[in-house]
Amino acid sequence: MANTMHLDIVSAEEALFGEEVEFVVARATEGELGIMPRHAPLMAKLQPGEVRVRMPGGEEQFFYVSGGMLEIQPHVVTILADTAVRAHDIDEAQAQEAKRRAEEAIRDRSSEVDYARAQTELAAAAAQLRALQSLRRKRGS
Repeated sequence: MANTMHLDIVSAEEALFGEEVEFVVARATEGELGIMPRHAPLMAKLQPGEVRVRMPGGEEQFFYVSGGMLEIQPHVVTILADTAVRAHDIDEAQAQEAKRRAEEAIRDRSSEVDYARAQTELAAAAAQLRALQSLRRKRGS
C-alpha cells in the first residue's frame, strides 16, 4: 500500500510488533517525531517514553520504550529498545511504586542512592504511566 509503511518494534527480549502502519509518533532526544510513509531516512536516539502508532483504518496502539534507537527508511521504520512493552501490558501498580521510590530517593539527600539513576528511574516510571494514560484516554475509560 502506498499509504503505509512497515514498523518493527524490537526489544532485547522479543520482537514486539511488526506490521504495516499509517503513522508513528516517537520522542527522540531532539524532540517528538511524526513519521509518515516516504519519510526521509533518519537515525535518532530515543528517549524513554510513549510510541503512538496509527494502524490502517484509524485504530491507535500505544507502546512504552525505555529509550533506544530509531531508524527511518522511506517504507520501513525500526525501533530498537532495551525494553519495549504494549501500553495495555504495563503494570500500573508497579510503575506507581517505582515512581514513588525514585521520588523518595531524589528527596533523600542523605541517601547513598545515585541521584542520576534515581532521575532516570523516575523518568521511566513517569513515561510508562503517561503511555497508560494515553491508552485510557483513547479508550474513553
